[in-house]
Amino acid sequence: MVFIIAPEAMRKPILQTERLDLVELEWNDLGFLVEMLGDPEVMRFWPRPYHAEECEQWIERHRARYRDHSYGYWLALDRALGQPIGQIGLLHQEVGETTELGLGWIVHRPFWRLGYAFEGALGCLNYARDVVGAQRTIALIRPENEPSMALARKLGMSFERVVPYFDFAHAVMAIKL
Repeated sequence: MVFIIAPEAMRKPILQTERLDLVELEWNDLGFLVEMLGDPEVMRFWPRPYHAEECEQWIERHRARYRDHSYGYWLALDRALGQPIGQIGLLHQEVGETTELGLGWIVHRPFWRLGYAFEGALGCLNYARDVVGAQRTIALIRPENEPSMALARKLGMSFERVVPYFDFAHAVMAIKL
């Protein structure tokens, strides 16, 4: 299914890359999220795909993050296509006894291997350094998630250790900004 963003519905981007506008999630994004987060292949490294009610909670959680921290997972819109391709952003993540600034990405399957995750994640790292003032950012990635591990390395992130996170082992990939 295609989710076209009508010109009158365009939102002010939090940040822009060559092809992407990253914008705050809104309730009219629910259909796209249900499709993306409900896709078993997209969610294969998560405990399970999300159903509609969990996608509503997802939007609420990220809207609270925007209010509390001015960032969260943002909706990634391809400007040329006028449609969402996934989510990319920053969030506070509990790692053991500490809270770290985390970077994350979820790209919907029709848009895999087109460079969107790298482009958006690099934009978020620059935002973390230039706007948030962060000196370090991490990504928590399940070690068997080879595509995301490769992307983290391409971004310049290095493996630090493995930690438990939501009942699964996650690699802590980190970068100094």
